[in-house]
Amino acid sequence: MASMRLLFRNRFGTGNAIGLTRNLNSRGSSANICAYFSPPPTGTTCTGTGGVCNHLPRKFSSGGGFSHTDTPDNNPDTPFEFSTENETRIKAIIGNYPEGHTNAAVIPLLDLAQRQHGWLPISAMNKVAAVLNMPKMRVYEVATFYTMFNRKPMGKFHIQICTTTPCWLCGSDGIREAVETKLGIKVGETTTDKLFTLSEAECLGACVNAPMMQIGDHYYEDLKPSDVVDILEDLAAGRTPKVGPRSGRFACEPAGGLTSLTTPPSGPGFKVRSDL
Repeated sequence: MASMRLLFRNRFGTGNAIGLTRNLNSRGSSANICAYFSPPPTGTTCTGTGGVCNHLPRKFSSGGGFSHTDTPDNNPDTPFEFSTENETRIKAIIGNYPEGHTNAAVIPLLDLAQRQHGWLPISAMNKVAAVLNMPKMRVYEVATFYTMFNRKPMGKFHIQICTTTPCWLCGSDGIREAVETKLGIKVGETTTDKLFTLSEAECLGACVNAPMMQIGDHYYEDLKPSDVVDILEDLAAGRTPKVGPRSGRFACEPAGGLTSLTTPPSGPGFKVRSDL
């Protein structure tokens, strides 16, 4: 018990972070999970059954320093209901999963909530938990693990600049500086008109088109600082900038032209022995 508690205290931290206490039975399964503050208040116990805590403090953490504190615009009472249109989408999404496994729809439902609201307040997470009939903490674990979920208000256009090694070697620092200079903000900040929010991102999977950035659902690749200025001006003016590579490439083919597959493929029987 002491070693398990130490493990979770080391991962989740102390003070305002949750100390997760797991009492393990002889076969190693969880008999009780408590989500009190760490350390738990003196003399308190969790009365939850079936290994699930029956309450949640107003401040929680899910590893990596992610935490929540109630604010006037982000608390359990923040108004959030799915629109009628999204209620229909929810039924279709849940229908993709077999009976007994609908909790697997938590990621697409959180994404749907974020697209509707613009970001993901805790009340939206609670709504997803209610729709899927799953513990709130399980939803919080997902929402705080994936960086695609924004748990604070964001600008209309969320700029994510990849700064992982391939993009960095190809000049991502210059791309970030161009955005900061054009918008007058730093990483983690939002413009005063609430139009742009700037973030750094880990690898976005477009290494061959480095440097690149993602804005909303769209990738902008093979960037130069001047491209960044053009893209931001288009978005600010209500225009739709060209997505994809800005270098003239169609996709991720070699920048210097094809080095293989330069002729039509040979037909059936090519280089096959004639006696076969």
